[in-house]
Amino acid sequence: MSYRFKQVDVFTAKPFAGNPVAVILDADGLDGDAMQRIANWTNLSETTFVLKPQQAGADYRVRIFTPRQELPFAGHPTLGTAHAVLDAGVAVAREGRLVQECNVGLVNLAASGAGAERVLTLELPPATPHALAPADLDELSSALGAPVAPVPAPCLIDVGPRWIVARLQDAAAVAGLRPDLARMVALETRLGATGVTVFGLHPSGGPAAIEVRSFAPSSGVNEDPVCGSGNGCVAVFARDGGLLDALGRRYVAAQGGQVGRAGRVMVEIDGHGIVRLGGQCVTCVDGVLSV
Repeated sequence: MSYRFKQVDVFTAKPFAGNPVAVILDADGLDGDAMQRIANWTNLSETTFVLKPQQAGADYRVRIFTPRQELPFAGHPTLGTAHAVLDAGVAVAREGRLVQECNVGLVNLAASGAGAERVLTLELPPATPHALAPADLDELSSALGAPVAPVPAPCLIDVGPRWIVARLQDAAAVAGLRPDLARMVALETRLGATGVTVFGLHPSGGPAAIEVRSFAPSSGVNEDPVCGSGNGCVAVFARDGGLLDALGRRYVAAQGGQVGRAGRVMVEIDGHGIVRLGGQCVTCVDGVLSV
């Protein structure tokens, strides 16, 4: 069998930057085992499979896989898949709106602009924070190889993926991290976390408001180049931790520079506390996958 296939770079308008996602279109003929094998073969942080919707109101359904496991939701795969289905004619934005069905339910998306200038934005699913024990905080600092800011206290935030989120001293501390990935695997496994996302503020006039890095070695992704769900959890952390005075309700996060994939994530927290993440996308591979 042959399936239409696209590889999309997300959170960038420049090919070979941002974060790539493999998108398999018209994938209803594939079962979960085949999807997992393909995701392991693409060796990207995520591979998505586009299916006919099952819920009323959805334009299409998506299953999302890392090289090792299926995820209920993920940020950059959601935006990259929306880009792919629009370009392939699988779905059409109605008044600039799309609705994606995935394992967390329905995800609202907006599309503005056209062509290379198009910006796609998703509404983050509801988030559930979980406090960490003092011993977990000590182990987190040891795994990162750097101290974490005690206020707001690092916590685990569940948006489907479950990210341990912590603030570091500044953007330079984030850029300079050399984490102990074996210790991080043990911590993630014990806490049932997808990975660890850290951030630090850039000085005024810097390239972005914050620098972000996301590590998910237990999921087979040592460092995710530009992580949508991780950035969404950072926004929730900032919202709930009183950091919006420093960041603002609209800001730009930089991520991926340390792995040669520099991307930009547009973040908005509205007056109701709803988090939206957006960015540009570009197709780098357009072809057919033989299975």
